[in-house]
Amino acid sequence: MISVEEALKHVMDNVKLLTPIEKPILDSLGLVIAEDITSTISIPPTDNSGMDGYAVRSEDIRGANPNNPRTLKIIGEVAAGSMPDKVLEPMTAIRVMTGATIPMGADTVIKFEDTNDLERINKIKDTENILIYKSPLKGTAIRKAGEDIQPGTTILNIGTKLTPASIGLLASLGKESILVYPRPKVAIISSGNELTKPGTPLGAGHIYDINTYSLSALIESYGGTPMIMGIAEDNAESLSKLINGSREADLIITSAGVSAGYYDLVKDVIKDYGSISVWSVKMRPGKPVVFGVLDGKKTDRWDKTVPLIGLPGNPVSAMVASHILVRPAIQKVMGGTQFKARTIEAILEDPIINEDGRRVYARAILSKNPDGQYRAQLAGSQGSNILSTLANSNGLAICPETVSSLPAGSKVIVELIDQQLNL
Repeated sequence: MISVEEALKHVMDNVKLLTPIEKPILDSLGLVIAEDITSTISIPPTDNSGMDGYAVRSEDIRGANPNNPRTLKIIGEVAAGSMPDKVLEPMTAIRVMTGATIPMGADTVIKFEDTNDLERINKIKDTENILIYKSPLKGTAIRKAGEDIQPGTTILNIGTKLTPASIGLLASLGKESILVYPRPKVAIISSGNELTKPGTPLGAGHIYDINTYSLSALIESYGGTPMIMGIAEDNAESLSKLINGSREADLIITSAGVSAGYYDLVKDVIKDYGSISVWSVKMRPGKPVVFGVLDGKKTDRWDKTVPLIGLPGNPVSAMVASHILVRPAIQKVMGGTQFKARTIEAILEDPIINEDGRRVYARAILSKNPDGQYRAQLAGSQGSNILSTLANSNGLAICPETVSSLPAGSKVIVELIDQQLNL
């Protein structure tokens, strides 16, 4: 058997970055930038008002208070998106809206609430002048040109994963599209004569196809685009047809047919399409794995090479092996740099028994005590066919291959199943 690290290294060494493409920024959330982004403009482009109010000279309102207001002559108004056409002279004010460019001569904005603006608008008072009731510090409510971004500043580096805020940042620079690494197209093939598509009545001895659906959802959660190819029957012709139909994919995932059984066909069929490695990985669940790099048959070469990961058929084994091997591979081909799963150290509430010297990934429920201490409780039966315990879990508690057991109360490292989970 090979270690988890050996298996992962072999996979990662044989998957390559996808070719960057130009995409609209609105379609780029979660994608990774394939170019450095440098600003050619100042953000904001001009000194502008941080609130609705009056642009004034601070020296003209010094000492102003409700009992001793300052009276300034109103000489104009500036809305956001328009430019001032007057220069502020002593003892004058210009009404400004949030985002409006500050008139020349002004050094402070006084908000409406600190003036008699409402009375003036309702014509209860003099409409040509404004009374100022406070004296804020010079520069109050003025956002300086380039305060956020200066021209020539690199604001996003290659390898950055785009978030809603970074997409807004790109929009602030006037960018409509950006060069990114695309989402990989991942072909999913389940195999087995016993499998039936959900929504169809079950025949005798049949079960519903779980892996197509769970793996498809996993691929989406990892950032890829699933391509559901269908269910292969337990014969070489059926499996070969689905593999050959997956040539446009960037990665092929199969489930079942990778152990030592009579009907285990994946490794034999793959040999016709390229190189293959068959592994027993020192992990539980998820021991049998096939890895191949495919480029078509001798009589029908593909336009590109496509890596293939053959997963076990048991639903939990397939999903855990995906967490360990498929998730990092997808992250790499779409330009990511953080491949290691997030982990949390917790106190184990139930013992983990390691029966055969493999690394155990036990399905666990992580929680946090009021004192901030994390605790990990096993979710139930750890059989590789018991999917309900994985559905109820949010982490995989790890018992190392070198340890025969972890007793309750010991510290344990838990890999988060959902990498975005906040506890």
